[in-house]
This record gives sequence, C-alpha cells and structure tokens, in this order.
Amino acid sequence: MNILISGIGGPTPRSIAKRVRQIIPDCNIIGIDAYKKALGFYMKGLVDKHYIVPRASESTYWDTINKIIDENKIDLAFIQPEFEVIKWGELYKEKGKFPCPVLLPPLELAKTLMNKALMSDALEGTEYIPKTVKISPQEPKYKEIEDKVGYPCWIRASVGSGGLGSLKLNRQKDLEAWLFIHSEIKEFTVSEFLTGRHLANQMLYINGECIKNAGLHCAEYVMADIAPSKVTGNTSFGRLINEDKLLKFCEECVDEVCKRINVKPHGVLSFDLKEDSNGNLKVTEINIRHMAYTGIMAEAGFDLINDTILYLKGWEDKIENRGLYHFDKDYIFLRDVDIEPILMQEKNL
Repeated sequence: MNILISGIGGPTPRSIAKRVRQIIPDCNIIGIDAYKKALGFYMKGLVDKHYIVPRASESTYWDTINKIIDENKIDLAFIQPEFEVIKWGELYKEKGKFPCPVLLPPLELAKTLMNKALMSDALEGTEYIPKTVKISPQEPKYKEIEDKVGYPCWIRASVGSGGLGSLKLNRQKDLEAWLFIHSEIKEFTVSEFLTGRHLANQMLYINGECIKNAGLHCAEYVMADIAPSKVTGNTSFGRLINEDKLLKFCEECVDEVCKRINVKPHGVLSFDLKEDSNGNLKVTEINIRHMAYTGIMAEAGFDLINDTILYLKGWEDKIENRGLYHFDKDYIFLRDVDIEPILMQEKNL
C-alpha cells in the first residue's frame, strides 16, 4: 500500500506516519512538505520517499501533487495542513472527485471551522461558544468589547494554530498595545476569559454520522513560560478522560453548525474547549484534521488513523469501538520538543 502524508514536517503528520508504519509495516509512506528543512524528511525510517512541493496557494501545486500521486500509485492520503484541506475541498467542489482517496470534511464546513470568526458567526446566539467580538487593528471596537465581553478577556488570531496572537487582556490599554504589536494580523476574536479546564475532543464522522469520539484534558503546556499567554498550543502533560458530557456536547455542537450551514459532517474533526467558572463547556476552536494527540490516543486504543485507512479502503464495517469512547485505564501523556511522547497510567506518575 502506498500512502501519502502532507505537511510531514509537522508533529501531527509525523505521528500519523509512525502509526501507519506500525499498522502496515510493509507500506510505502510518501511524505510531502513545502519546507525543505521539514523534520520528517530526515527522520530515519519515517518515510520511504519525500518531496518538496509548492505551497497550496501556488499555481504549480496541483501539477506537482498529481505527478507524485501518479508516479507513486498512491492508494490513499492524509492531508493535514488546513490550507491544503481547503485546497483539496475546492478541487472536489470543482471536479466532483479527489485525485486519490482521502477523508476530508466538506468545503463549506472546512471554511467555516478554519476561521474562528466564521465559526463564532455560525454558533451566534448559542451556549456553545463564549461571548465573542470580531475585531481588527483598523477596527478595534473598544466599546463593543467593554459592553459585550468585558475585562479580563482573551484575544487570539481568527486564523492560525498554536495559540497565534493569543493573550489575556486585563484592560483596554493591553488591547491597544497588542494590536500595535500584531498589526500584521488581519483579524482577531476577543472572547470572555474562561478560567476552567482546557479540554479537547477528537471525532470521526462518516456521511453525517458520528462514528466515535473521545476526549482529553490538556493540563500543562510545552515551553509555556516563553509565551505571553502561557499557552503554546502544545500540551506537555495531559489526561485521556472518560466524560460523556464532553463527548455529547461536541456532537451537539457539530450538529448545530452543520444544520445552520446545511451540510453533513464528514471526516476527522477535533475540538479545543475551555470551561467557564461554573464548569460550563465553551468551544474555542474546531480543527478540520487530526489533532496533535492523535498518535497518543491511537496508542491508548482510540485509533482514528487506522479507522481512516479502513474507511478509505472500503472496510468501514471493520471499524471498532464505536460511539462515546471510554479508555480502559487512567492514561496520562507527557510530551516535549525533540522527544517521543510517553503514554502511561497516572498511578505510575
């Protein structure tokens, strides 16, 4: 089997490649990335072949991708960078097919969820999201923030990952300074500051049906001390949790978004959430791809990487452990830069 993985320089595509190698030891993994220094190119045994490719925004992108798919007889692909997810969705909308089998959300859903401001618009008036105002350096909306959200509040870039442009703001002067420093960012969302746990959830949808989902608690962050917000987007210590309230909440949220934009959910979706001071769940973002912890979750039994392969090969009936997933042990995980994550039981910590 020949499997293409895009964005192979990133930690999530690399963890997907490692899991694929465990599932199908004799498969050929072809890694692609737009960055010639992509770490995945140089990790021994991770990929069998690699290519530097144009960015999704470049006119030569599809000529290069189609050539790689044809020359390597690609059986299926994992497309991870969100701009590529959009690019592939646009091609499907135009031509009615993908260049090879791939599991991706519909374009309208992907575009809505990729942009946090559009996601907030899609959930406006519901209890799923915190009170939010869209702003830009040119239109800061100080009064609307004061009236609708109040201080302290949380700012972050509308588009981007890893906590881009995020910070706790205690007063208007903090906001003014942050917008000055980050004048290159076109749009931000400003939301009520949530003080509870940071939770996450990963889900598999097939043609409108939630096949399975599972949750985790992101307790501490990699290199948090160097980030002004103390949030880096990478968890250094987390727990895999069995909380049906979280899992059902995420399913209901997806249902609401899809009802409002009139699409059926499909593909892998992953949530970031925070609890407010009363323990109420609030969605902060929904990603249109596997989350960074997908390899750890697979090791613990919740294996959406294998499930993706099964679905794309026509073996959907072999997908196991459907529904609200419960881990069989009190798993925790430890992560850091330049080292493999460690999965263990919390009682052994």
